[in-house]
Amino acid sequence: MKTAIAPIAIQIRNNEKNLRIQLAAAYRILADLKMDDLTYTHLSARLPGSDTYFIYPFGLLFEEVTASNLLKVSLEGEVLEGSESQYNQTGYVIHGSIYKNRPDINAVFHLHTVAGIAVSAMDCGLLPLSQFSFHFYNQIAYHAYDSLALDNERQGEKLAHDLGQKKAMLLRNHGTLTCGATVHEAYLYMHFLEQACRVQCATLPSHQQIIMPPHKVCEQAARDVRNFEPDFGIRDWTALLRKLDRSDPSYKD
Repeated sequence: MKTAIAPIAIQIRNNEKNLRIQLAAAYRILADLKMDDLTYTHLSARLPGSDTYFIYPFGLLFEEVTASNLLKVSLEGEVLEGSESQYNQTGYVIHGSIYKNRPDINAVFHLHTVAGIAVSAMDCGLLPLSQFSFHFYNQIAYHAYDSLALDNERQGEKLAHDLGQKKAMLLRNHGTLTCGATVHEAYLYMHFLEQACRVQCATLPSHQQIIMPPHKVCEQAARDVRNFEPDFGIRDWTALLRKLDRSDPSYKD
């Protein structure tokens, strides 16, 4: 097992080429899981310590993203490298605003899944119903819906303020957002958030009495799941990269 993981893990470094590959892989993996939404959601990754980030060209499907067709964009939303058919104002407002306010964040994922939107529209928010949800116990932010994110100063700053120092957020009536110091951290938070939302959507209509663990148990579980591995997400991420390499390695192009 160690010899299988090591070659891929070694590639995950803080340089532009490999960062492009990691981000393109995330787009492809989420496409395979059918967690994309035509051309309307977006993932990004910042080269740590820089004022630029990578994001896909507006108009592509997730399954069409490759390392080479990713755009390089400034935190102000200026496209520095690459081309797109339509300026992605909402994407640049969301991602740029978070990166400006969170120097610890180097990857931001925003999705519109049915389960994520459904839970975002519930007044109760995300409930501690499953082990998936304990990753976010007392650690999930909420952002009130305010139409399309088109205004950096008003909407972008408010979104970043609402996120605070957390790494996951429900955008009310809109979708989900996760972030991390790495692409694999943002990905695994998104995986667990999606699973937690699916469990909640399956549980609430069951008409059964719902069991939720006591507060102290939830707190302990939250600490345990967050500290289970030092480099959060790397084990699952390298496994997903091996699977993607077997099925379609063209994301690296």
